[in-house]
Amino acid sequence: MTFNSMGQLLAVEGLTVAFGAHEAVRDVAFALRPGRVLALVGESGSGKSVTAMSILGLLPPSARVTGSVRLDGEELIGAKPARLRQIRGGTIGTVFQEPMSALNPVFTVGNQIAEALHAHRTLSRAQARQRVRELLAEMDLPERVAGAYPHQLSGGQLQRATIAMALSCGPALLIADEPTTALDVTVQAGILDLLRDVCARTHTAVLLITHDMGVVADLADDVVVLTEGRAVERAPVHDLFATPEHGYTRALLEAVPRLEVAPREPAENAGPVDTAMAVEVTDLVVSYGRKVRAVDGVSLHIGHGEILGLVGESGSGKSTVARAIAGLVRPDSGAVRGLSRARTGIVFQDHTSSLNPRYPVGDSIAEPLRIHGKSDKGRVAQLLESVGLRPEHARRYPGELSGGQRQRVAIARALALDPVLLIADEPTSALDVSVQARILDLLADLQRRIGFGCLFVSHDLAVVARIADRVAVMRAGEVVEAGPTARVLGAPREPYTRRLIAASPVPDPVEQRRRRREAGSVGVA
Repeated sequence: MTFNSMGQLLAVEGLTVAFGAHEAVRDVAFALRPGRVLALVGESGSGKSVTAMSILGLLPPSARVTGSVRLDGEELIGAKPARLRQIRGGTIGTVFQEPMSALNPVFTVGNQIAEALHAHRTLSRAQARQRVRELLAEMDLPERVAGAYPHQLSGGQLQRATIAMALSCGPALLIADEPTTALDVTVQAGILDLLRDVCARTHTAVLLITHDMGVVADLADDVVVLTEGRAVERAPVHDLFATPEHGYTRALLEAVPRLEVAPREPAENAGPVDTAMAVEVTDLVVSYGRKVRAVDGVSLHIGHGEILGLVGESGSGKSTVARAIAGLVRPDSGAVRGLSRARTGIVFQDHTSSLNPRYPVGDSIAEPLRIHGKSDKGRVAQLLESVGLRPEHARRYPGELSGGQRQRVAIARALALDPVLLIADEPTSALDVSVQARILDLLADLQRRIGFGCLFVSHDLAVVARIADRVAVMRAGEVVEAGPTARVLGAPREPYTRRLIAASPVPDPVEQRRRRREAGSVGVA
């Protein structure tokens, strides 16, 4: 491509997107040069994804778009649909947050990459197959992935496959929309390394859309901060983290959990942690079929008033342990002692699917009370107030609430039966950092006041460091390390734990660059 006189590949000026009377994006401007990574950051509703969809011409007909988006000098706003189809997948590649929904489940991965090639290049079938093999090799994927269906691959493999598809036609610009949000820290580190390598090797420009400031520190060269549809700050990444100018940027950075361990206050109503057990698990074994042992001899305990963080990569057995304790999975052997199922509350990761969209949230909160024959008179309002919501929220439906409000409702429902144990399975991974911080503060405050034990399942070590008293690290169905949070995350003894910690990005580009060099020198990432 021939870039303009300022070397800009993408120039966005005065971009405004309105849906009816609501302006989702207001007068946004930025520029992106080849070989650079520009991060658009902000919370849900800030306008990040709408901005990206404007560039791609993928907004619904109801959207009214004004301003200018020029790709190598060519205006994209108002361009003909046929031309935009040529650009999408050709000049601009796109990597979406959820690779499973981006790939067709009834076609093999190789066929889908080949389809993208045939749409923009004139290739024979043999040439397309060869190019697919080359792309998979560049993504560090085995050749067998070409013949696999999406459900047969791990999350990291799926995301690498979608990156291969996005890069198949040699785009000048790659738009990566939350490409690592649902991934484990080690898989995320690998994806970030891959994107960094692609940018350096092919001089591809990357527009990164994310709310994860650790990812921004690790990958971005420049940052644009959006809130309520407006760009409130633009700066090189080192300047933004060192001296943020706008109050919103400072608040965003302050809300980011950091891998620092601080002592927690004891629960107000708790007995001695070492003698009063909320639950004790001994030699737990859970198998799926004859060959897959998801949990292999796990033993752990949680005291009243204590939060145990259970960490590890996908497939390590974390969620299976949680489900076995909750009685949702029947173990092959082992014991779960000291726990009444009726006194166990559960908060799931996906706050949207855990609430029935057809019922007001007050009915969802009251449901466990009714099942167990308890009166819900006044209790729903009390529970809503305990999680920072108003009694009138009981009449609203899940779709009328924000993500943070829905997760508060899920916590209120989990507390309805005064649980001895609360199981929180990745309860904040899908939330913005400021909403995540408020939910973590809420859980910690409720736990101190009520005194329940809590099993907190997460792959985010910074979140666990912020909330947990003790940590158990799982790998391949086994607990490989356990102990006080300060010891396990501050001075880990197991190489696997050290690897997890080294792979966790920190919201500091200088520190993150140092960690990346050290990780690379020992082959961690």
